[in-house]
Amino acid sequence: VIDAGCLSQSSGIVVNDEVIQRYNELKTGRKYKYVFFKMNDDLTEIVVEKTGPEHATYEEFINELKAVAIDDCRYAVFDFEWDTSDGGKRQKICFYAWYFAFMLWVFFAHSPLQVPDTAKLKKKMVYAASKDNLRKKLVGLGAEIQGTDLSEVSYETVLDKVSKGAGNQ
Repeated sequence: VIDAGCLSQSSGIVVNDEVIQRYNELKTGRKYKYVFFKMNDDLTEIVVEKTGPEHATYEEFINELKAVAIDDCRYAVFDFEWDTSDGGKRQKICFYAWYFAFMLWVFFAHSPLQVPDTAKLKKKMVYAASKDNLRKKLVGLGAEIQGTDLSEVSYETVLDKVSKGAGNQ
């Protein structure tokens, strides 16, 4: 069942109701540690790809991200937790946009060695155009992480981003 209110206005992509449901289960019930989202094969809808159990580690999440094909994209949310310097615990739900090969293609677009596959390029452009509307549907996100390589999604990089501000260090 698709809620017409979940239609992405800028890209025409529908956000499947299950996306919101799984996100809310992560956010309020802590039922999952992470949720991966992807485009369906027709590039008309954002759907849930997989969920990670509530006890999953950041390393397990990154391993799932590494398993995404080098020429593909994904969205994900992760319930990121860390210890503060005063012994407290903090957590923020992070939204991830993974565009590995798309950004490489943009960088090397004028290279005579690069011949892009137009179908894959269209997919990557649809992902990029749909990101903001998906984010708006996921109420309560604490941070956005955009990754084009693994260093940008490393634990230390994300920790640095989410722990800025009073009381988070």
